[in-house]
Amino acid sequence: MNKIEIKKIHWIGIVLSLIIVISSLFLIGNKYFFLIIGMGIIVGVSPFIFSIMYETKIATEKEELFLEFTRNLVESVKTGTPISKSIVNIKDKSYGVLSENIKKLANQISLGIPLNVALDIFSKDVNNKTISRALKLIGQAERAGGDIGEILESVVGAVSTSDKLKKERKAVISTIVVQGYIIFFVFMIIVLVMQFKILPMISGIADVETIGSVGVVSEGEKIVQGELNISFLYLLLVQGFFSGLVIGKLAEGSVKSGIKHSFALMLASFLVSAGANIFLG
Repeated sequence: MNKIEIKKIHWIGIVLSLIIVISSLFLIGNKYFFLIIGMGIIVGVSPFIFSIMYETKIATEKEELFLEFTRNLVESVKTGTPISKSIVNIKDKSYGVLSENIKKLANQISLGIPLNVALDIFSKDVNNKTISRALKLIGQAERAGGDIGEILESVVGAVSTSDKLKKERKAVISTIVVQGYIIFFVFMIIVLVMQFKILPMISGIADVETIGSVGVVSEGEKIVQGELNISFLYLLLVQGFFSGLVIGKLAEGSVKSGIKHSFALMLASFLVSAGANIFLG
């Protein structure tokens, strides 16, 4: 997993989070305390979550655009143009997020930098495993002096197949993703029913059997109920976190992709639980 670079937006989120959390300390004992401190944590974590989601989106775009780049390269090489010259010829076409990298690659080749060296730099700049493997194959083929056109076609076929399989997998697994969310929300409802209906009912039966010490029992009840509410919240958050990771792994083949699902489920868990505690607690 790539390290997340701490940017200005991240620092803003951290500062706002600290302000909200510190302000919430003045409300200790108030029923809104956990809601506010939780919102502070969410504000601090959100920029990092959105950064991961953005990086995942960019990685997908890079693979799709690299596929277009290699197809154009194949067409040029098949006409008899050397691969180095072909890269220079197609550098001005639009390749979205890869445009700057491809122009840099072409400029390095124009300056006389060996193709293998330029491809290694391109691979490091793009920082994508699928693209790096394809570039390594192209470099090895160019060094071996084989039919570069056929090698490029094989690379295009491999990248295209990989992209196709990912899309097919995503379409097939989308049903499982929906089921995963439904199962989690059913679990959340069951937990909330236990927390606010079943346990208070059992507690009420216990109160009837302890007549004569009502004051002590009711005070103890408040402490126990508060501890139970926090425990149930932790239960939902942990369940949401791991459920999201599993959903991401199934849907997109990456635990990192599951972080956005974990964030969504944990956010829903926190808001629903905190809201229930305010209105039903």
